[in-house]
Amino acid sequence: MLDAAEAVVGDVGAAALSIDAVAKAAGITKSGVQYCFGTKQKLIDAMFRRWEAEFDQEVADLVGADPDPITSIRGHIEATMRTDEVENARSAVLMAALLQTPEERQRAQDWYRQRLDDLDVSTDLGRRTRLAFLASEGLFILRCCGLMDVSEAEWASAYKDILEFQASPETGARGERGGARRS
Repeated sequence: MLDAAEAVVGDVGAAALSIDAVAKAAGITKSGVQYCFGTKQKLIDAMFRRWEAEFDQEVADLVGADPDPITSIRGHIEATMRTDEVENARSAVLMAALLQTPEERQRAQDWYRQRLDDLDVSTDLGRRTRLAFLASEGLFILRCCGLMDVSEAEWASAYKDILEFQASPETGARGERGGARRS
């Protein structure tokens, strides 16, 4: 049913997501969907929980158990980098469904905030990691929402640059080697 819900949003938009539309897409009765989810909000919550669990598992596979905040965010960036166009489309569907109400936006905001909460931005590495995370998510959103055409080669190249920037101890706050200002 969650696949059917994603298909509904992908095919006809987030505004068209309803218990009835999901039932039709899944080939079951409306009462069957209501039995499983109860309300549209609970359906959206289930969609988000599934996506979140899949993404978090991918990050955990990359970084192992109990990573430090830097490693955790680097894993997040690497997991994002590995998404393909199909996953980007699926994420766009979810984002469209999630951002319809203040409560749904708050859940997304909390999810993002949790990614950065433990990061020590008083250090150069912490600041580079935060900037790399924000760049990664910006590129992801531009691509998955269709705001910018990004080829697979450009996608891979940009993420390589982001990861190199994050890890590079020689990069200063202005992105220059050694942190010196250019004249």
